[in-house]
Amino acid sequence: MPRTVSEARHLTRWLITCAWLACAGSAHALNVFACEPEWASLVKALAPQAQVVSATHQRQDPHHIEARPSLIAALRRADLAVCTGAELEAGWLPVLQQRAGNPMVLDRAGGMFFASDHVALIDARAPGGPFDGDVHAAGNPHFQVDPDRVLEVARGLAETLAQVDPTGARAYHQRAQAFERDWLAHVQRWRAQTSPLRGQRVIAQHSSFAYLWRWLGMVQSADLEPKPGLPPTPGHLNAVLKLAQRERPMAVVATRYQDARSARWLAAQLGNETMAIALPTTVDDAQDPQGLVRLFDDLFKQLLNANGGTR
Repeated sequence: MPRTVSEARHLTRWLITCAWLACAGSAHALNVFACEPEWASLVKALAPQAQVVSATHQRQDPHHIEARPSLIAALRRADLAVCTGAELEAGWLPVLQQRAGNPMVLDRAGGMFFASDHVALIDARAPGGPFDGDVHAAGNPHFQVDPDRVLEVARGLAETLAQVDPTGARAYHQRAQAFERDWLAHVQRWRAQTSPLRGQRVIAQHSSFAYLWRWLGMVQSADLEPKPGLPPTPGHLNAVLKLAQRERPMAVVATRYQDARSARWLAAQLGNETMAIALPTTVDDAQDPQGLVRLFDDLFKQLLNANGGTR
């Protein structure tokens, strides 16, 4: 017990300081489970002190991953889960949610954030049968390669962070404002940089870059896949080759997690006018708060090189 008024006041101030530090620390002590690296990177930009785990990496197809025990454990301790939604993780996220037993990250719970809820999707299709491939009824879920939609997701994520962690709400909103200011400057730079790509044609494997082509004003002439998510077949590739010989696309594009042999074969048949390139669909480092900026810088550099660089 304090023996004097001075000691009592000192103890009171010390207790208040400790309580304030505890509250301040709790504002940043979030455990976040991200389904894809791009959302992990965005969380680090808005909540740099958060502990973030990404379920996937750049060399993985986010449609199909294994519900490993380490991921179940990570989701079990998560205060917030950040996923794409629009059925992208339909093959594995429900299993993780069920086995983790964490009520905070169930669908429609306050700690379950789906990025697709905050953007308009393109190419919605009627539910398909077992032989229709990877058909997403809600729309194309690969919107992380659209700079405008990334900003929309960032705005929604900042609001959710503030709701999950009210003590840090002011800091999240301030970082979101700074992120938006910097992002819009990058967008202005990217639009000027990529103007030579407008109107150019490409052939790609899957619809992984459909949003990117629209943003750039480019056209995807054909898909290397006969049906979404199904591997290219010789007959389909020959049909695509005939189309490509007429249209002469600037590039044949695959993702870094796909087998690029079909893209390379097609480009070789078309000669030096067409380059085969494997583009990233997400960030290299899920813990890098600048990862999304680096992603778009890389995408645009490779496409500009394919358009006018040495083949």
